[in-house]
Amino acid sequence: MLIGELLLHSLKAHGAKEVFGIPGDFALPFFKVMEESGILPLYTLSHEPGVGFAADAAARYNGGIGVAAVTYGAGALNMVNAVACAYSERSPLVVISGAPGRDESLNDFLLHHQVKTVDSQFAIYREITCAQTRLDDPATAAMEIARVLRECIQQSRPVLIEIPRDQVFSASGEPTTLPPTPYSDDAVQNCASSILERLQQASSPMLLVGVEIRRFLLEDKVAELARKLNLPIATTFMGRGLLVNSDAPLAGTYIGMAGDKKVQELVENSDGLLMLGVIVSDTNFGISAKRVQKQHAIHAADHDVKVGFHVYHDIPLSALLDALLEQACKHPYSTTPLSYPKPECPGLIHDDSAIVPMDIAGAVNDMMRTHGTLPIASDMGDCLFTAMDMEQTALTAPGYYATMGFGVPAGLGMQASDGQRPLILVGDGAFQMTGMELGNCSRYGWDPIVLVFNNASWEMLHIFQPESAFSHLGRWDFASMASGMGGDGYKVQTRNELYHALEQASQTRGRFQLLDIRIEAGLLSPTLNRFVTTINEKRRQATQESK
Repeated sequence: MLIGELLLHSLKAHGAKEVFGIPGDFALPFFKVMEESGILPLYTLSHEPGVGFAADAAARYNGGIGVAAVTYGAGALNMVNAVACAYSERSPLVVISGAPGRDESLNDFLLHHQVKTVDSQFAIYREITCAQTRLDDPATAAMEIARVLRECIQQSRPVLIEIPRDQVFSASGEPTTLPPTPYSDDAVQNCASSILERLQQASSPMLLVGVEIRRFLLEDKVAELARKLNLPIATTFMGRGLLVNSDAPLAGTYIGMAGDKKVQELVENSDGLLMLGVIVSDTNFGISAKRVQKQHAIHAADHDVKVGFHVYHDIPLSALLDALLEQACKHPYSTTPLSYPKPECPGLIHDDSAIVPMDIAGAVNDMMRTHGTLPIASDMGDCLFTAMDMEQTALTAPGYYATMGFGVPAGLGMQASDGQRPLILVGDGAFQMTGMELGNCSRYGWDPIVLVFNNASWEMLHIFQPESAFSHLGRWDFASMASGMGGDGYKVQTRNELYHALEQASQTRGRFQLLDIRIEAGLLSPTLNRFVTTINEKRRQATQESK
């Protein structure tokens, strides 16, 4: 088997469903193998950041690995931000980069796309991937591929595979897989016992869940654990959309002082808070009224479990959940099942008033109640905060790393991987970065509904530093761009126009639908308004305390 074919078969055996990419001369041989073999579908986009975001979102949404293929230097380095986002938010992304041939690397000429040395790209990627390899030896290629793919899946983080262009057609071995890295079952059982003991002693225990339970396909087990222990569950801001299809006692989404007060009190007053797969970041906890007390918290994430001040290392989250479920059967818990009312999501008022962000949430809620729920891909900004008031559905967004430009390519990656039509939420600033990727929809039959929050501003930046004029972007006419890219555009300025445009978009299939929603600068969703107010107050207090 050729190395190029070996790599594709190995990716498929490890759960990859497709490859997103942009070819370049160092990657042309590998792209030839992808196209002619048909081992995995290949979707080419327009710009490397979009490739990375699309592959990342496909992995997040389906719980598998995402694959991005690019050329050496100019391609792989252009995708660094997208890979960094995947690393920080623990998304299993495989980056395949073409590379110079072995003989090319030895001559005295500087190669095009080379930065400092031939190995500069490899060195840079060490900072944003958990494993790396270069397939320059056919005898070891199969094991090297298996090694890095195992790390990608176990750590749920990106990896880099460089394939020199003169090695793609070299004969190699057969695909292989490696067993999971072993762990101590005794340590897992002891850890589970300690957790259950703490939960039994607590007067108000609860579960707080984060993105790792989706990354490792553990939502069903978490729901079962919550039912067995009769514990309420809240998701983090990043984990919005988790457990939406379960019968778990879901109380809502925790966003500190910016979110629901009842959920805030449940989390912050808990004396037995079990956090599963939660990334402890400023967006998840930076606006809490008070810090989570370490002596009361249990935190299982990134293969570590912190029970109070004790740390158990090398504990896989899946193994811990299995042990908790097994031991929970032996402990008496309340048999009165918990239930929380489904939050009432607002609808849209039908009149000719100008649009505010909450109107968009209301219109989406009405659409989903009428036509069924859609998965959401959201960019950063008020579009993501507005999504907190939309019907609970699968949601993919860069809530911690907070990069712009994620939303549009993420939605395309989701539809390519799953086939379901997505709803894309994006601000005008982010749309300027990656919105042109919509031009690829007609080639592949994708038809997302895209809502552009067009306030002619980088509003998230403006609200933190309102005295600066550089946040003003001018009013771009995105609606008129849609037809040239193969879609339909709607300029929307009133509530009634929003309702009718979204109704038309819902019923139109086969072409992407873009709603250019005009919002006056300075108008924020209630959630973002509370978030900003809280952050500014915390900064003011910190400044005063430092004086």
